[in-house]
Amino acid sequence: MDLGIAGRRALVCAASKGLGRGCAEALAHEGVDVTILARTEADVARAAADIGTAAGRPVRWLACDITTPDGRAAALAACPDPDILVTNAGGPPPGDFREWDRAAWIRALDANMLTPIELIRATIDGMMARRFGRVLNITSSAVKAPIDILGLSNGARSGLTGFVAGIARKVARQGVTINNLLPGNFDTDRLRGTMAGRAKAQGKDVATVEAAMRDAIPVGRFGVPAEFGALCAFLCSAHAGYIVGQNFLIDGGVFPGTF
Repeated sequence: MDLGIAGRRALVCAASKGLGRGCAEALAHEGVDVTILARTEADVARAAADIGTAAGRPVRWLACDITTPDGRAAALAACPDPDILVTNAGGPPPGDFREWDRAAWIRALDANMLTPIELIRATIDGMMARRFGRVLNITSSAVKAPIDILGLSNGARSGLTGFVAGIARKVARQGVTINNLLPGNFDTDRLRGTMAGRAKAQGKDVATVEAAMRDAIPVGRFGVPAEFGALCAFLCSAHAGYIVGQNFLIDGGVFPGTF
């Protein structure tokens, strides 16, 4: 299927590895002019080169901290007027809520709620003027089924979800869609960190926790970033203009609910 987005401009955050990279790879393969960013220069430069080689087209890159005003300004200077925005930032650490002070909560909100909102605010009017725009926020399956040790993430990402539910309906008539991607357990560094945190909390070794988490997934395995990227690319496509304000759970069937 031709997704109809060749030549569009995309800004993909936290894309040197993991799910962000999966999204960048899928978009680049569709002929999108992709700019990726991440904090570590060596990692993001290497990722851009690898993605560009595989896709047969150059991928721009920038090393910055997207959770800061300076980082966002630099990102938007590197990719002005994107048609596609994929927001993403590393999740806050796991732990017991009794250990989190106000500063920990503010860091979580800045990274996983306020940064996506600021990026949307900076790009949405241009998308509306061009009568095409796709915003995808990478959040978490914890938005639907909270994970006890990820309270910082549960709270911040749920706040973003509530914001998107309102704003998505206000811009859809201008050809702009905003949706959220809710990943479950994917084979990423983030998952490995979560497993280590859970193992520590439960007094178990990581291998035991990993096996239990995998066995709890109906498909019997963790997801891979390419699968996530494929869904991202479709939701960014010309065929997805009737999909507005939705939360797409991609978790291998873990969530047991009908709705």
